[in-house]
Formats: sequence, C-alpha cells, structure tokens
Amino acid sequence: MGSLATGIAGGMLAEGMRQFAQGQRPRLGDMLLTPANARRVTAQLAQLRGAAMKVGQMMSMDAGDFLPPELAEILARLRAEARPMPMSQLVAVLDANWGEGWDRHFRKFSFTPLAAASIGQVHLAQTLDGRHLAIKVQYPGVRQSIDSDIDNVATLLRISGLLPKGLDIKPLLQDAKRQLHAEADYLREGAWLDQYGGLLANNPEFVLPELQADLTTENVLAMSYMEGVPVESLIHAPQTERDRVVGLLITLLFREIFEFQLIQTDPNFANYHYNTSSRQLILLDFGATRAYPPAMVNAYRRLMGSAIAGNRPAMSLAASDIGYFKAAIQEKHRQAVLDIFSQACEPLSHTGNYDFGQSDLAARIRDAGLALSREKDLWHTPPANALFLHRKLGGLYLLAAKLKARVNVQSLVEGFL
Repeated sequence: MGSLATGIAGGMLAEGMRQFAQGQRPRLGDMLLTPANARRVTAQLAQLRGAAMKVGQMMSMDAGDFLPPELAEILARLRAEARPMPMSQLVAVLDANWGEGWDRHFRKFSFTPLAAASIGQVHLAQTLDGRHLAIKVQYPGVRQSIDSDIDNVATLLRISGLLPKGLDIKPLLQDAKRQLHAEADYLREGAWLDQYGGLLANNPEFVLPELQADLTTENVLAMSYMEGVPVESLIHAPQTERDRVVGLLITLLFREIFEFQLIQTDPNFANYHYNTSSRQLILLDFGATRAYPPAMVNAYRRLMGSAIAGNRPAMSLAASDIGYFKAAIQEKHRQAVLDIFSQACEPLSHTGNYDFGQSDLAARIRDAGLALSREKDLWHTPPANALFLHRKLGGLYLLAAKLKARVNVQSLVEGFL
C-alpha cells in the first residue's frame, strides 16, 4: 500500500510538471487518472485472488466509450491475469470435497483449467457414466479472505485518489461483502442455476447448464458442459442475428426485473455464449443473482414508464422511492440526476429501432456523471440493488454497442410497463 501511494504521488507530480511545461493548468483528476497510475493500481489488484481481484474485474468490464483507450486496455488485463492454482493444490481441494480416490468416478479429468477467474477455475471432465461436465473449483481460502480483501481494496482506491474523500461507501462495502460471500457459496449458485433453468424452461432461445447435484459442494460446482462461442464473436455475424441476440438479452433483463424479480446482476460478456448450430444463447454463472423487493420493482416500473412519457415529476418520485435522493438534495442536483435517468432510458423512449452502434449515449452519460461527481454536496451512495441493476443494464448497452445492434427496445419494454 505504501509503495503504491508513493508511486501514484510520483506519477501525479510528473504528470503535473508535464502539463505545466505545455502551458496547461493541471487538474487533480487528470493527474490521478494517468495510464501509469492506472497500471499501478491494476498491477496490485492482479496480484490478488478472491474479492480483491473480483472488484478489479468488476471495474474492468469492457467500458467502450466510458474510459480512455489507454485505461481501458490496462484494466482489461485483470480479465486475463488470473493465475490457475498448482495441480497439487487443485488435487487437495478435490480430495477435501469429494474424498480421496475421487478420480475413480471419472473417465477423463483435465487438470489444465479451461478458464481461471477471480474466485475459482473451470475444468472439463467426463464421468464413467458418460456425462460431459464443466467443474468449477474454488480457490482455497477465498471465503475466509473476502472481508479483509474488500477493506484492502477500499483502502487501495482511497490511496489512489479514485474515490472522493467525502463519499460514504461503508453501506456499499458491507453489501459487496455479502454479495461475494454469496458468490463463494457454490451450493447457493447451484440452486439459482436450477431456479433459472425452471423459469426459462419454455424459452427455446436460451439454454443453461444442468446442475450435477451429486458432485456439487460448497466449494465445487459441477454442471453439464455447454458447447458455444463467446457472444462478442458475433460481431462478424449478419446484422439480423446480432439484432436478434441483443433483443433477446434485453427482453430477458426486463423479464428478470418485472416478472421474475430476480436478476443475474453480473454483465460480464463471458457469461453469455452462443451455440452456432442451434442459434441458442447459453447463460452461464449465476453466483451474482439477487432477489429484488416488489416495492423497488414497482418503483423502476414507474421510473421507466414516466421517463418514456417525459413526466419529470413522476420520475422524481420514483427515483426517491428507489433511494436516489437525500432529503436535503438541491433542486439543480435532482434535475441533473433526472437528466441522466432520461438519457439512460433513451433506447426505451426511441420509436423504432435504436442504433446502439451509432449512438453516443455512453459518452453522454459518462460526461454527465463526471460533472455530477465534482459536486461534493451531491455525493450519495444509492442502494446496492439499484447499482447492481444499473450495472447490468449498462453492460447490456455496451454489448449492444459492441455488436452494433439495432433493436426496437420500446416495443420490448411496453408489455412490462
């Protein structure tokens, strides 16, 4: 932590001198958010497993126009730098969860992970009875380190200057800890997987892995293996197919909010795969699933409906019910927040196909958010449920932009409002 703070301070000084030499008056934010400083923070997070790296990966989601290309490229390292556990450690985890001699139940077991992430890694296997499985194995000690990891990341962000000093993030940190403890419970994730499979059983456009309960424990999640390609590879697919896929995902989110009242809140592109032969969307990873209370669901229904209608007073009441405004908020700040909500609902308000590929929506929301962040008396942490939902919606917008999709979002949402 100390070396990181020293390095960032040195980087700020160098950037300030560079700007002065060019006849510019340096701003604090510009000096902090340099590629060198972002690289320092990223390097520290990439050395850690568990919650610390999970938070870093959450920050590193493909951000499109939200970040300068240099910073986006640096943060993207966090998605690729998870190091797999040594084979001896892997075997020890499986021995502890399945008992010694577990390998006699398998015809094949690949000790080279198919994927390694923040809290676990995935292995391919085939049982003696012929089942082809994907086995997610949790890194040892992850669950025990969540609370301290979250606290350390918060300290790291404070030292780096990426969080304003006046912002009270304690409630959000507590919720992040609860969320990550839930994600580290693979029995719970298996139950969500089962529940989603039931909810989407009559939707042939989607397919989910089947839980293998006989091999699933708190630290090992066994599922049927699903063959598919990453959804972002559809960038080369015909326009109609890209439009169809994004339309399906946006409709699914509306169903999650208003029908299921249960949302898989992680928008990581890796959670969506595509079966090229059946044209089905494969849904993966349900660790970040959250149930939403009916009152909040109703408030979002009113917020979206009033945004489409251009009814600012109704939007304000709905946003207050969600928890977005402090009692003493100034009117100019209230209107600024409502402006951002209106922009975020632009695809819903647009008549006909909304062209995500040609839209500058992400840049406009970014600029409006940065302007608000400079207003110290506006700093306020909304409920975590709201932030997770907005992150999921933002992730779908970014995927739609990446695939240059054209979707009639208004026609998709009308039935839910």
